[in-house]
Amino acid sequence: MGVQVRLLSRARMKNLIKISYLIFVVCACIQIQSCKDRAIGRNVLVNPPAQGFNEAGSDSRAIDIADKVMESMGGRRAWDQTRYLCWSHGGRRHLIWDKHTGNVRIDSPVDTAVYLINIFTQEGRVQLHGSEMLDTSTLNRHLKIAYGIWINDSYWLAMPFKLKDSGVTLKYLREEPDLTGHYSHVMELTFNDVGLTPQNKYEVWVDTADNLIKQWAFYREYGQDTATAVWPWDNYQQKGSILLSGDRSDGRGPQNVRLFSELPESVFNDFDVPERYVN
Repeated sequence: MGVQVRLLSRARMKNLIKISYLIFVVCACIQIQSCKDRAIGRNVLVNPPAQGFNEAGSDSRAIDIADKVMESMGGRRAWDQTRYLCWSHGGRRHLIWDKHTGNVRIDSPVDTAVYLINIFTQEGRVQLHGSEMLDTSTLNRHLKIAYGIWINDSYWLAMPFKLKDSGVTLKYLREEPDLTGHYSHVMELTFNDVGLTPQNKYEVWVDTADNLIKQWAFYREYGQDTATAVWPWDNYQQKGSILLSGDRSDGRGPQNVRLFSELPESVFNDFDVPERYVN
């Protein structure tokens, strides 16, 4: 009888060990899944990729750095809530962009042109030398010019917020100092069938200390070994709830960057508006 009890106890102990092991495995799986869910939730809720972003072809390390850049710039929520952006580009053009509606106003004194375009529909109005263009083919040709201007000038302003845009592939390349000595993560941006020049390539230097882009390189063709140009991305300024780089040390790109909390509809509908909105 004593032997039978001992045998039962040993069998029970084995069962208890098996049960404990199963409980451990289940708990471990739950914990792993929880971590995955939190990671997914962070990407989805904090900085979700645009539809068409090449997440599968991008490096997870580069994606993580892109999310940190967004956070350092003020965060995705602050960027989405920012509505009216106003700036000059290279001292040649003045732009006002309503991010929510897609309405854009471009004043180009050099060309004596005013473009009123919606970037979502690519429809609008154009005034050249004081006269509105009414011929459809001529109007459409100049609206394409306006759309190209907006793509270029807005990228010079907002590129750090667009690292996970549609068609973008992010690759982590290396760590190295930029030209001013900031030790940086270097990432590559390539594009798949988006924009007007999808063959372009960029490299960006992200400061390891503050997760802000401090330099970028432009490659006219993806296969180039040497950059066409390397420019600073500096002089960050607090604008509302976000950081923006303007009045850069090389004199290129966005200048006199301003945010408006509200604007009259006439800014996007009328060719003549008060100078305070376009200078």
